[in-house]
Amino acid sequence: MDLDERELILEAQKGDESAFEELVYRYDRKVLALAVSYTSDEEDAKDVYQEVFIRVHRALPGFRFESRFSTWLHRIVVNVCLTYKSRWQNRTHESLDAMAEEDGERPGFDPVSSEVPSDQKALSTEISQHVRAALGMLSPQQRLVFTLRHYRGYKLKEIAVLMNCAEGTVKKYLFTATERLRQRLRPVFQ
Repeated sequence: MDLDERELILEAQKGDESAFEELVYRYDRKVLALAVSYTSDEEDAKDVYQEVFIRVHRALPGFRFESRFSTWLHRIVVNVCLTYKSRWQNRTHESLDAMAEEDGERPGFDPVSSEVPSDQKALSTEISQHVRAALGMLSPQQRLVFTLRHYRGYKLKEIAVLMNCAEGTVKKYLFTATERLRQRLRPVFQ
């Protein structure tokens, strides 16, 4: 952690809202990207994002520099994502693709070039829908591990730290998630 970040944290712990806002600014894109990857819904991701920073604001006075701030923050993100499914499971979800098309953008984890013929775009969109549906069938832990590993590029060891569990547990979640996705998606790719 650089000295500047440490000073920001100390000032935010004393109640300096501008220091807290600067910390949010430094990490907000990463938090939102992880939330979007996990929820597959921009509006739900914003809810997760907001909950994360509410928890950070409340818990920041207790931060004791025993780990890096980014690690501490990511643990909060992981915890909020894991409770997300049970909290909002009855809500209906609008497809990220539909929202992205309204905004004229494509989701970051579903790249489709505008130069691709429309039949290939349709196939890609259909496959993406099947993948998202299959991800939705995983347990929250399996989905989070799979998302962190394959959409965000985290190493297994880093995921274990973020989830506060053994690396072997992360491997088990990832293996089970991969097997379930293979089974669920096998008919799509035959």
